Parts: sequence; C-alpha cells; structure tokens
Amino acid sequence: MRYTLLLAIAILLFTTCKKDKFTTAPQINYKSIAPNVVDNLSASPVITFSITDAEGDIGINANETAFIYIKNLLVNAFDSLPFPDLQSGAKRNFEAEVDITVPSSVLKCNSLPNGALHTDTVFFEIYVKDFAKNKSNLITTAEPLYFICR
Repeated sequence: MRYTLLLAIAILLFTTCKKDKFTTAPQINYKSIAPNVVDNLSASPVITFSITDAEGDIGINANETAFIYIKNLLVNAFDSLPFPDLQSGAKRNFEAEVDITVPSSVLKCNSLPNGALHTDTVFFEIYVKDFAKNKSNLITTAEPLYFICR
C-alpha cells in the first residue's frame, strides 16, 4: 500500500511538471543556416527555425503584423522583418518551420584598416513577437556563418 501511494505521487509529479509545448509566448528553436559561407557579393544566407504558439497569433492579418528580430552578434547590427503571412495555416496550437533570408542590414562584418580580404565568423540572435506583443525565447545560431569581407 505504501509503495502504491509513493508510485502514484511520483507519477503525479512527473505528469504535472512536464513543460507544455504550446505557450502564450511563442517558442522558437534553431534548425539551420545555409549556405554557411558567403561574401558580400553572393546571395544572403537563410536561417531556418521552428516555432510553436498556443494562440497562433503570428504572421500578417488585416490589422497587425508579427515581427522577427535578428541581431548580428559580431557587429551588433539589428533589424526586424515582418513575419511571413501564415494566416492560412495559423491556428490554436500552431507549429511550423520558418525560413528567413538574413537582411543585408545585418549581414555586415568588421572591416580591416587596409581593406584586406578576410573572413569573419558571425552568429545571430533571433526572437519573435506575436500580435499580442508576447516575446519568444531568444535563440542563437548554433553554427557560425563564415562571412568573407572585402
């Protein structure tokens, strides 16, 4: 009887402590960056992340726009871009993968005094805000972007 009671309490604690996958504030997880080697003359890299949101209030609608915020950690360049229009798919307990092209406003590197060709290692921080201005968790790209600077 005592072991049954302890087992029941342990199961109850385990199930109640489980973190909910869908929360009011969006939750994002880094997936990839490709290509991971670029120069200022080539196409911008694309960052892929997954997102979950309990209300699905992200994307673009007639009255509001959700935004993605991105920061280049090397030079502290920061910008925001409107979230892709996902309203056809946005619903309660929303889950998706999102691809964003790194804007040229944050795709910057350190320049050398003599203007020599060099490669900088760049990481990005990203977060999103939904229509209700709930801020997601902050993610950092796990692998670097090698940016060849001229």
